[in-house]
Amino acid sequence: MAALATYAAAALAEIAGCFAFWAWLRLGRTALWLVPGMAALAGFAWLLAQSPAAQAGRAYAAYGGVYIAASLLWLWLVESRRPDPWDLAGAALCLAGAAIILWAPRGG
Repeated sequence: MAALATYAAAALAEIAGCFAFWAWLRLGRTALWLVPGMAALAGFAWLLAQSPAAQAGRAYAAYGGVYIAASLLWLWLVESRRPDPWDLAGAALCLAGAAIILWAPRGG
């Protein structure tokens, strides 16, 4: 469960950081949005480095599924657009894949 909490926090930081750039470039917000955005992206990188996976590539791959689900949660809570059943089905598949990557038994 600690891995999921780490990935969830990383996803929130990444999405918030990227949204700051989106707000600046696409929504016409001031460039000052980039300051907290860059801090959030630095926090994302630090959090992802806390993954329990032994290899970076495996950590990033497992994180991808959590990121997809978190992005849909952002869509719903921040952008006020409810995910449709296809979004939810896709996220469930990605989370299942992430769980396999992260917790599959592996030999030495």
